[in-house]
This record gives sequence, structure tokens and C-alpha cells, in this order.
Amino acid sequence: MDAMVFNLFKSGKRRREVEALYVAISAASRAPNLYLNLAVPDTVEGRFESLILHVSLVLRRLKELPPPALDVSKDLVDDLFKDLDGALRELGVGDLSVGKKIKALAQAFYGRAKALDAALADPDTAQLEAVLTRNVLGIADGAVPQGAALASYVRRSTELLSEHSLSGIMKADRLFPAP
Repeated sequence: MDAMVFNLFKSGKRRREVEALYVAISAASRAPNLYLNLAVPDTVEGRFESLILHVSLVLRRLKELPPPALDVSKDLVDDLFKDLDGALRELGVGDLSVGKKIKALAQAFYGRAKALDAALADPDTAQLEAVLTRNVLGIADGAVPQGAALASYVRRSTELLSEHSLSGIMKADRLFPAP
């Protein structure tokens, strides 16, 4: 019985820590210099792209860490979609449409996370620049200087995240560099 109570407490503590982590990631995704210096569009779509970029970077690092990192990943994704659900409702999307919109956002999230992961695995930055230019900056064709700058930010973010253990990530202390 005591072990069960302890596990419930641990689970509740982790839940609060993951919520705090999500808040920190969300705040990082809204850093003004992402929009001012790195040309992320300051629109609903641009803010969504920035959020899923930052969440994807943390999830990528969590995949490399030992348990319970996988559980933290699942909780983090749950928080992301709870937040997106709430944002859709605040934007006036009706209850009957929210499910369809969330499904579309989930497809976008997983597709972008997969593309980002493949681009980061390639040491050549051209693929990363192309993925970021298309997905985050919303520019279909052509290289733009901001794509290179955003790719540099993403590489620096990946390096900084790689220095963190699970407990370091859960403290949410300086997970991302200044944009």
C-alpha cells in the first residue's frame, strides 16, 4: 500500500514538473527575437510552428535519455495538445470542429517533428535550412538568410539540450539559447 501511495505522489510531482517544463518551452517559443531577428512570422501559424519546433527539440533529447524520459515525453505531448485544444476554443472554434482541428494539428506536429529529426541527423545544414524555411518561416521555395539564422539557432539549441540530463531538463533551466 505504501508503495502505491508513493507512486501516486511521484506521478503527481512529475506531472507538475512536466507542466512547468511545458510552460518554459512555451515561453521560449515566444521569445521576441525569434520573431524580430529570425523572421518567424508573428501570426497564429508562426507561433504554432515555433511552439512545435521547441517541443520537438526537447522530445528529441528526451528520446536519448533513460527512463522515465519516455513517460515525460508522453506527458509533454499531452500538455501540448491540451494547450492547443484550449487555444482553439479561445479562437472560437466550435466543439464539433475541435476534434478535426486537433487531428490536423497532430498530423502537422508529427510530420514536422519527423522532418526536423531527419534534417538534424544530416551534418549538412542545407536540409535543416530547407525544413525550417518551409515549415517555420512558411516560405515554400528558395533559401532565405533567415533560414540559415534559424538553422543556427536550432543547432545551438540541440547542443545546449544535449548537455542536460533528465533532471536538468525537468528544472527547465536555460534549455534554449538566446535567439
